[in-house]
Amino acid sequence: MRLSLRFILPLALALAALAYGVRPLVDRLTERWFTRDLDLRANLIANAIDAPLSVYVSRGNPMAVRQYFDRIARDERLFAIALCVNANARIIGSTSMPAGIGCSDTQRFSSAENKILQGGAGPLLVSVVPIPTMSKEAKLVVLHDMSFMTRRSEETGRYLFYLFVGLAFIVSIITVVIAEISWRGWINGLRAIVRGEPLRGLPALAPGELQPIANDLRALIRDLEAEHRFRDEEQLAWSPATLREILHRELRDEQVIIVSNREPVIHVKQGESIAVQRPASGLVTAVEPIMKACSGTWIAHGSGTADKEVVDSHDRIGVPLDNPSYTLRRVWLTREEENGYYYGFANEGLWPLCHIAHVRPTFRATDWEYYKDVNQKFADAVIAESTGPDPIVLIQDYHFALLPRMIRKKLPEATIITFWHIPWPNPEAFGICPWRNDILDGLLGSSILGFHTQFHNNNFVDTVDRFIEARVDRETFTVSYRDQQTSVKRYPISIAWPPDPALVAMPVEKCRAEVRARHGLPNDHLIGVGVDRLDYTKGIEERFRAVERLLETHPEWIGRFSFIQIAAPTRASIEDYQQYEQKVRSLVTRINARFSEGMHPAIILLVQHHEPVDVYEYYRAAELCFVSSLHDGMNLVAKEFVASRDDNAGVLILSQFTGAARELPESLIVNPYNVEQCAEALNVALTMPPAWQRTRMEIMRSLIREFNVFRWAGRMLIDAAAIRRRGKVLGRTALTGDRRSQAIVPSASIR
Repeated sequence: MRLSLRFILPLALALAALAYGVRPLVDRLTERWFTRDLDLRANLIANAIDAPLSVYVSRGNPMAVRQYFDRIARDERLFAIALCVNANARIIGSTSMPAGIGCSDTQRFSSAENKILQGGAGPLLVSVVPIPTMSKEAKLVVLHDMSFMTRRSEETGRYLFYLFVGLAFIVSIITVVIAEISWRGWINGLRAIVRGEPLRGLPALAPGELQPIANDLRALIRDLEAEHRFRDEEQLAWSPATLREILHRELRDEQVIIVSNREPVIHVKQGESIAVQRPASGLVTAVEPIMKACSGTWIAHGSGTADKEVVDSHDRIGVPLDNPSYTLRRVWLTREEENGYYYGFANEGLWPLCHIAHVRPTFRATDWEYYKDVNQKFADAVIAESTGPDPIVLIQDYHFALLPRMIRKKLPEATIITFWHIPWPNPEAFGICPWRNDILDGLLGSSILGFHTQFHNNNFVDTVDRFIEARVDRETFTVSYRDQQTSVKRYPISIAWPPDPALVAMPVEKCRAEVRARHGLPNDHLIGVGVDRLDYTKGIEERFRAVERLLETHPEWIGRFSFIQIAAPTRASIEDYQQYEQKVRSLVTRINARFSEGMHPAIILLVQHHEPVDVYEYYRAAELCFVSSLHDGMNLVAKEFVASRDDNAGVLILSQFTGAARELPESLIVNPYNVEQCAEALNVALTMPPAWQRTRMEIMRSLIREFNVFRWAGRMLIDAAAIRRRGKVLGRTALTGDRRSQAIVPSASIR
């Protein structure tokens, strides 16, 4: 008891002293809060009486103004109120207004040190509020009674003292109780269990009987500590170093394999030499920084005319060519395989099926057979490149819907992450596909299946629930199928941050000058830019019709504004794409002919491949970027444009049907089917003040800086690490289950 008193009394006195020490700080904070609130109240009063006060003043009747102020000053916390028409005028105030205050004093009251006066009834706070609607110099002077603040401060001090004293007793009693029940004994008991030692008072167990449990407990503690440490310390700045740290610490430097149809570099013959091209692909833009950080293996279709001439005997080549940081393994396809798998089933079937772009999907049995064969060819390549039984395999996009199941059959311990870059349709739309169940079965071979948005997650889970026998958990968004669980997760993709220095090396002003000179435009000519593959889902026709409507409704832009469209050729062997290119070219010709009275074309169409550094030059030279996709999983052009504008200038016009619209609300969000809305958005972008552009761009750049492609990949790898840890714990449990039952059953029978 004496020990308890020796502990409780000093603590209570210390906390009481702390309460008195905190009192001045609380008083200062209280005064600051009340001062701010009363200044806001003065602004509300000024706004409320603005109209009637203007009427009284316009009549030239000071007595009516005073009477009006007297009625307002009856408020309990309002001491006096007055009006100064200008600094030299006579103050017109309520009868309670102190005689020593004049209009010439209003400037003095603007500083925080001079705002509080000592009056007969107590401290007074002086608020001076401009009334611009009356005149530029008109000001309302409001005196607030601050005596209530003193009363509140005294009450707060008493409550604070009682709180600290009560807290001291509660903390002391709890601490003494914990000490009295000998917490050290409990700690020692837990340590004994972990070590497998017998506990005092319980029957002794055979040595090692609890060792499997202890091992699992130690491993679980280590894993939880590692995950907690990583999430708290490492997620603040996502970079290539962060990804390497994940692999080193979370995944123990385990092998990473990425599979995609498109390769990161293409070797093509140009006469006697070989040139290197980078494809116009958002997937390549997003995935290549991951491979550079992870130093893994990228398996892709070798489509270049000189690709076979530069690989080694195992069809491998180091990338980047000047300083290799990962391995590219090329897979070769015949012309028939490419036509059936890629152009046929993938892009005439799945692509229009998943995009709401009003193009009829085409499904052929021969294309499906090629699709299966090519997926198996890539599965064989993954297995050949695997250095162990459990690699981490990242499968990219709709070209490989069957690949996860094929890999799972050969490498059951592999962690397979499949990311579907395009939208996933609703069950009714997906039900059109004749092989829908085979595709779902293939995708559910994944450990993790990722989409850009939660909306696409919902559609996929609904589709599974509709068409196959599987257990769907909508709380955790997991699908249990074939004795395996697939997590369906949202991973919005992004781009590398910061951008490659080579892409933004040319100053913005030089980019502006060179782009305009290249197209014969004057230096003050305004331009917009669009960057897309020549695909019917990108809304290029809708974009051009919006430009046409802009020039109709705002003819002042004719000859002063041009829209430059960079359109990379794509899938030229498909008839729908051939027809679409002709429609786009015809539309440009018609619009330019219609507004030919301008000295410069309304639309400049560039149907050719552009390297990233050239694309960024156009981004940095433009006043606006227009992304009008009719349906898009994410759209990285929008994020590239924002990343390119380190001058914080430029305006992004963004289709509401892109995943990016959910992340970049500071852009001008439009419905690409609404030509009037899009035309008006173009006009708003061309006339937006620089300050507004800067504010919007700073917010968007901040978001992309934080949610970059390394975070996208890092989240998938962290989730993969968690799945692998869970699998190892379950594996240990399965291996030790028989031994545990043999150890526990005899003990129970003894009792």
